[in-house]
Amino acid sequence: MKLLLTSGGVTNESIRDALVDLLGKPIAASRALCVPTAQWGQPMLGPVSVRNFVVGEPPWHPMTGLGWASLGVLELTALPSIGAQRWVPWVREADALLVDGGEATFLYHWMRESGLSGLIASLPETVWVGLSAGSMVMAPRIGSDFVNWAAAPDDRTLGVVDFSIYPHLDHEQLPDNTMADAERWAADLGGPAYAIDDQTAITVADGTVEVVSEGHWRAFPA
Repeated sequence: MKLLLTSGGVTNESIRDALVDLLGKPIAASRALCVPTAQWGQPMLGPVSVRNFVVGEPPWHPMTGLGWASLGVLELTALPSIGAQRWVPWVREADALLVDGGEATFLYHWMRESGLSGLIASLPETVWVGLSAGSMVMAPRIGSDFVNWAAAPDDRTLGVVDFSIYPHLDHEQLPDNTMADAERWAADLGGPAYAIDDQTAITVADGTVEVVSEGHWRAFPA
């Protein structure tokens, strides 16, 4: 699977160009499924924000509102009850999975419960487009600061990549998301990490990691 790990979605032309490059064709010729699951685990989010993400209304339009050839919804909490014979073909036919933010440990839980986590290794050409928690879930850990789901056993997530992500750096609506806080967070992790703002993304393809940015970011070595 190819990864486009963002903080705020496809927010500028550089990130959009990176997405098109990963897809290997225009967005308008690509099929996408959006995954809103992580929102249900975040106490600050709910039905209205899920609806806005699905229909591509601000501030979620830099994901579902990009002009896809087709767009569907893949709700992970429903998948165990309908059977893999139905939903696996939907995923295999998609060019991209648009994975929303919210609570990364909740998303991790339902990726495992649904079986999606076991499928992604068999999708080498599919592009995972993560937003915030949808990006963080690919890391081995997210850090205890970002755990907001009461049932989470710890801060571990998928570990598809070997680095962690601190999103929304210096965001105007998140005054605690400062570089100083990111430094403290990274020091507690004990592994490599990136702090990225909403104008920055990280691409992972064929084992190569690249930062795409029109904003600011910082890499923290292990």
